[in-house]
Amino acid sequence: MRVIDSHTAGEPTRVVIEGGPDLGTGSLRERAARLETDYLDFCASVVLEPRGHDAIIGALLLPPSRDDCAASVIFFNNLQNLGMCGHASIGLGATLAYLERISPGRHKLETPVGVVEILLQDANTVSVTNVESYRHLKDVTVEVEGVGAVTGDVAWGGNWFFLVKESPLDLVPQNIRPLTDLTLNIRKALEDNGITGRDGAWIDHIELFGPPVSPQADSRNFVLCPGGAYDRSPCGTGCSAKLACLAEDGLLAPGQEWVQESVIGSTYRISYREGTGSRVIPTVTGQAFVTSDATLNFDPADPYRSGIRF
Repeated sequence: MRVIDSHTAGEPTRVVIEGGPDLGTGSLRERAARLETDYLDFCASVVLEPRGHDAIIGALLLPPSRDDCAASVIFFNNLQNLGMCGHASIGLGATLAYLERISPGRHKLETPVGVVEILLQDANTVSVTNVESYRHLKDVTVEVEGVGAVTGDVAWGGNWFFLVKESPLDLVPQNIRPLTDLTLNIRKALEDNGITGRDGAWIDHIELFGPPVSPQADSRNFVLCPGGAYDRSPCGTGCSAKLACLAEDGLLAPGQEWVQESVIGSTYRISYREGTGSRVIPTVTGQAFVTSDATLNFDPADPYRSGIRF
């Protein structure tokens, strides 16, 4: 299986170029559901140890079904497919440029939640115009073990997020382990209280905010991803959900730039234009770098060929 690895603002993406499963026919959404139902062993084998680690997001590259799209892609982790992934879209843009499949300019990508547009500015700098994003619930309070009451918003940015405006802990690398434990407990509190996204969707990402370290940034965040790893980048879909909340609260005007800083200090430049009703159409700009072009081997005798899952 041929894969190309990259990182976007520190967060890794592994694009499967050749050797992925045959998902049959149907819409991309249907094929993504088939990947999650029938091929989780494949997903785990690509992104988990011994070939990867919890933070890697996979991207299965497929031929486009639309003439106006450069590629189709299904993003996944070791638990499920992801509707959309901002950092991986930026990483995919850099990967397609590395493969000489796209040149600088605007291109469309087909994802299971809709078509997104990327602007390849140079070999490493990509802007992603995401799907329409919106706030679903405002000022939801839950009691969290060891902390007490925590209040946040439920918003969609291509994935479901619970966004906490003021983190109970400082957002610094030294706190990554306690921040991970805190966000896991917040997610459990949401589950225990039956708080979901639209139509009962699992809120699988938790996002904490605090003051930035860099004077050039507007905010710093910490994001828990579905598999329990933290996002090294500022999280593209999380930024999109953040923009929806800022816009609805009247704190950021259309076209105004916001610089979001991650817990490791990397940044995205983000802005939005108005969408349908109170929804927004976010644009996220970041840098990605290809780190390897590799072949993954799967020996039938290897007891861990499908990944190590604990």
